[in-house]
Amino acid sequence: MATSLESRGHDLSGALWSARLLADDPGAIEAAHGAFFRAGADVATTASYQASFTGFAAHGIGPEETTQLLRRSVSLARAARAALTDGRRRWVAASVGPYGAALADGSEYRGRYGLTVGELAGWHRPRLEVLDSAGADVLVLETIPDADEAQALVAALDGLATPAWLSYSIAGARTRAGQPLTEAFAVVADAPQVVAVGVNCCDPVDVAPAIATAREVTGKPVFVYPNSGEGWDAAARRWTGRSRFPAADAAQWVARWVTLGAAGVGGCCRVGPAEIAAVARVLQGAGGGAGGCAAGSNCPHDQLS
Repeated sequence: MATSLESRGHDLSGALWSARLLADDPGAIEAAHGAFFRAGADVATTASYQASFTGFAAHGIGPEETTQLLRRSVSLARAARAALTDGRRRWVAASVGPYGAALADGSEYRGRYGLTVGELAGWHRPRLEVLDSAGADVLVLETIPDADEAQALVAALDGLATPAWLSYSIAGARTRAGQPLTEAFAVVADAPQVVAVGVNCCDPVDVAPAIATAREVTGKPVFVYPNSGEGWDAAARRWTGRSRFPAADAAQWVARWVTLGAAGVGGCCRVGPAEIAAVARVLQGAGGGAGGCAAGSNCPHDQLS
């Protein structure tokens, strides 16, 4: 989302990142969703990743307007979906970023915030309650760097009606906070509200081993959507290095991940509509929907509709 918006000339350098446009230019967000859908995506993740009550409050936006903006993030994705008339099924995933995203200081790539599980659950719950009632098909708890925060999110889901998937941000075979993925996925293995698990915003080279671990530990469908493999310089607030996930190379990555059992494949930071179009072509060849799940992969889409 942010990559697409920046390519259209939007300055997202502030602490609210793309969530700022929920108030300032919602039409740009809807247009970005439309571009990804037309490229072949089956699932749109909303521009609410960095939207939170505390984050908006720091910019003078009160709780009532924050509630409206969170709900708007879902309605914009739904509007982009409704504008397409090709008869394909598509889903809207309400993005719930980690606590560190609201801090806007790079701590979402470290975890270990110094808060208890209960404090984190209390911080996440109000936003989850709003998004639960906003009409999304699924809540996507994504870029989670820490198994403790995953535990808090599972607790915060209690009593909500919308199913969720939870995706860790990883480095190698560990969460960004350093916990082994076997332990991290065990946190959500028995959570009935979590219908799928995965990894995102990680280097593409780390995806394949994570698929095997997630499937073995949880038995749930696995969604993977890495970033480009470039590095994020938090101090300079810019990406560095070279993409390892360009459209020209997407086919070889995606084919391997599907073979290993990935139920859904996509992209995170620095992955735009061109790359998603390449992903969709591979998944169509594997027997799945464009940008969706491979045939016989225990896809959870029926639970998300």
